[in-house]
Amino acid sequence: MATDDADAPTDGWKHSGVRVIPAGSLDANTPQTPGMNRAAAINFARVGAQKIWAGTVHIRAGAKTGAHHHGPLESVIYVVRGKARMRWGAELEFVAEAGPGDFIYVPPYVPHQEINASSDETLECVLVRSDNEAVVVNLDIEPVEKPEAVRWIDPIHPE
Repeated sequence: MATDDADAPTDGWKHSGVRVIPAGSLDANTPQTPGMNRAAAINFARVGAQKIWAGTVHIRAGAKTGAHHHGPLESVIYVVRGKARMRWGAELEFVAEAGPGDFIYVPPYVPHQEINASSDETLECVLVRSDNEAVVVNLDIEPVEKPEAVRWIDPIHPE
């Protein structure tokens, strides 16, 4: 079923339809957390996105971010390269790891910290959030010394 011509913009979707954002043109002028570099590809300012924000995250070898949360936003992190160690909770008392091809889901308001678990490889991820602007609330948390490892349990496909 074709779109009604009344819905089409005057340019026939040429510049208001699909957008390809080249890798070298991401915008690092987005809220940051110490220890990581975020760069926006998709947001309201860049493409008019109404309900999502997407970009990249790079964490140098052996580095970790400060504790933070993203307010009411949901976040999805896709690990492209490297090994991510995620800590979360009121005292960052829980931990899990993810590698290339793995997805990480961060619910709203959850205090968390990203750690590059590799001592010699940059952690590279793609990040998508549930709103068109980045929300980052940096926190001052004293983490527990030994976090509890948490294994994901699939509620739809139990073992």
